[in-house]
Amino acid sequence: MWRESTVLWFLLTLATFTKVVLCSVSYDRTSIIINGQRRILISGSIHYPRSTPEMWPDLIQKAKEGGLDVIQTYVFWNGHEPSPGKYYFEGRYDLVRFIKVVQQAGLYVHLRIGPYICAEWNFGGFPVWLKYVPGISFRTDNEPFKVAMKGFTQKIVEMMKAEKLFQTQGGPIILSQIENEYGPEEWEIGAPGKAYTAWAADMAVSLGTGVPWIMCKQDDAPDPIINTCNGYYCDYFTPNKPYKPKMWTENWTGWFTEFGGAVPYRPAEDIAFSVARFIQKGGSFVNYYMYHGGTNFGRTAGGPFITTSYDYDAPLDEYGLIRQPKWGHLKDLHKAIKLCEPALVSGDPTVDSLGNYQEAHVFTSKTGACAAFLANYDTKATATVSFRNMHYNLPPWSISILPDCTNVVFNTAMVGVQASNMQMVPLSNEGLAWESYNEEIASYNDDPFTVVGLLEQLNVTRDVSDYLWYMTDVNIDSSEKFLDGGAWPVLTVMSAGHALHAFVNGKLAGSMYGSLEDPKLTLTESLNLWAGSNRIALLSIAVGLPNVGKQFETWNAGVLGPVELSGLNEGRRDLTWQKWSYKVGLKGEALSLHTVSGSASVEWTQGSTVAQGEPLTWYKATFDAPSGTEPLALDMASMGKGQIWINGESIGRYWPAYTAKGNCGGCDYPGTFDENKCRSNCGEPSQRWYHVPRSWLNPTGNLLVIFEEWGGNPSGITLVKRKLASACADISEWHPTLKNWQIKKYGKPEEPQKAKVHLACSEGQKITSIKFASFGTPQGVCGSFKQGACHSPHSYDIFQKRCVGQEWCSVVISQDVFRGDPCPGVMKRVAVEAVCS
Repeated sequence: MWRESTVLWFLLTLATFTKVVLCSVSYDRTSIIINGQRRILISGSIHYPRSTPEMWPDLIQKAKEGGLDVIQTYVFWNGHEPSPGKYYFEGRYDLVRFIKVVQQAGLYVHLRIGPYICAEWNFGGFPVWLKYVPGISFRTDNEPFKVAMKGFTQKIVEMMKAEKLFQTQGGPIILSQIENEYGPEEWEIGAPGKAYTAWAADMAVSLGTGVPWIMCKQDDAPDPIINTCNGYYCDYFTPNKPYKPKMWTENWTGWFTEFGGAVPYRPAEDIAFSVARFIQKGGSFVNYYMYHGGTNFGRTAGGPFITTSYDYDAPLDEYGLIRQPKWGHLKDLHKAIKLCEPALVSGDPTVDSLGNYQEAHVFTSKTGACAAFLANYDTKATATVSFRNMHYNLPPWSISILPDCTNVVFNTAMVGVQASNMQMVPLSNEGLAWESYNEEIASYNDDPFTVVGLLEQLNVTRDVSDYLWYMTDVNIDSSEKFLDGGAWPVLTVMSAGHALHAFVNGKLAGSMYGSLEDPKLTLTESLNLWAGSNRIALLSIAVGLPNVGKQFETWNAGVLGPVELSGLNEGRRDLTWQKWSYKVGLKGEALSLHTVSGSASVEWTQGSTVAQGEPLTWYKATFDAPSGTEPLALDMASMGKGQIWINGESIGRYWPAYTAKGNCGGCDYPGTFDENKCRSNCGEPSQRWYHVPRSWLNPTGNLLVIFEEWGGNPSGITLVKRKLASACADISEWHPTLKNWQIKKYGKPEEPQKAKVHLACSEGQKITSIKFASFGTPQGVCGSFKQGACHSPHSYDIFQKRCVGQEWCSVVISQDVFRGDPCPGVMKRVAVEAVCS
């Protein structure tokens, strides 16, 4: 009996031990180690609240097909705990469901709990109620803050444990993050910041997740926390201890867009170069921020002045469609890196100079695996280098990857995938019978509260609304000179932001707004006053709360003064310390006009009397869902500024009247990138189209509600669908290809195939015509190709015969296919544009 019990105990212990071994995550200097295997991990950020649950499976699948191993997401505290102790994990905030979708796809998760996240998200992800906890000071050695932060972090960890989602439990979560980019703040704060960093690290580790924790941009991250890098380039980064892996938690695929700013984009060649450069210097984990940016639905955008679109020029666009060539070029990069993985995880590379701006990084393993990265850092000239008795051509600002130290299978500057020309196609707006309702100017009949002096906006609204009314009375004596034909008095209002309307006696007197760079504003307007009592009503409008910086508890918005009236007989009258009355929000908000029941509670104007061009106007219309599966958006170009709801769901803030300023010249990929290098939309709306998730629509009778702040023409609003208009390719005949390139059992590679042109339309589309085709020396870019001095006359025929009528096609780039060499001795390329419909 004793022997049987002992054997049983031994078997159970062995089984438990085996389970731990099979589900473990650790690290050493070369990489993250999962279940005993060192891995080079490719990750991408997809934020669950910035899309809908119905979109998640498709987004995750496209990420997997793009070569990702890991999905990274923040955890959004203000979405999950909107009031103290009241939690929400439903709809777009169903974190467990999101992680399980990732798990079902066979990918890992990096959970960035924070709980401070930045992310251009309202208040940096902090719930606004946190600001009013007695004695609180954010992100420092402050007990009230630490209690709240630990409480939420522990809540998330316990939820993940309960659902068995950590890798040590058989789940997909392999990494967690505590805090976020705190290093620069710690440096400014000093000793209390350092104490807070140590506390946060100890607190996180004590929660016993079984997986490593990281801190990004935190050079003094204490053991066992891994410190990581964020930025456009991280090849220079070195972990703070030699036994920690070199990790890149945010490789910025583009940049966010602000209202009033141009739209940044980042060339695929440069982002591929940055990744290859990081890997060749020993990097083992790269995350794209963002891989899918998505949409700042509702009032979630921070900044302030961050647009509703959070597209970020990501490999998957805001609508979840593949952005080419970025998605495909990075997919090929990931394949090339994975071919090198056996050598990459074996240790440090040797580095050899190949020229003034050229070098080779070579990785070898004890089993004979060899991988090389040949780099050319010159931003202007192609370099021919000699490596292991062979010659290689390296374009400017590029890296070639050789998984066997001989054959080039990928070069970061040579894009071998198609470019997609996307188009917003208007749908018929017949049947959009608009109705209007005029928002009332706040009055004393609205039961406001009154105090002496000006109040800070956030302290009054607690961010339940973008809007706060400030009201006061001004008495004008009949003896005032301006009443006899003199210059009107001038009102000056100084505000901490972000936008402002001034009304005098019920009429709009003037408007003003700030910017992301300077949210503060000063409104100066002449006022048409009369003798006796005059009512001044100021509508202060927030455009998202700041998401970055220190001392969150001190941030402010709204009319803080001074407020002055000049041009009177007495000279200047200070209105700052008069009695002011306050009203939070709009009447339309209180009536819930954005909902079916709320909109039915008031009488709307119809037909020819519908208001146009008037400020503070509500509009509504109904429409049926269009057929098809293409993503949908609203074209709001005819409107000014406001908010949109569909069937009670908030699409977000719109502001097409705020056009983009700046320089939008051409953009070449070579050279160091920053968010001001490559931009578009100058002179146009920063954001014109607003994503409408199909899952929010009913087959018929969808309620569309608009609140217009400035004044616009609703008849110009159009529902559009996003679709592929044409597919382009521009590929050299010497382009390296990964197709069917594999390392055989004994390390001998198969020869790379000849370069091919691949063209593909979206599902349900076919190639209907060839807009351009040239084998030779074509010039230009997708949408504006033109023939060069060298051109094969058979180019059009080849593509028309092989591609027209097909959903996709491929053509080998060779002289045989194009029936001869149009210019011997010249390196040729193929440029083609195929129309999809």
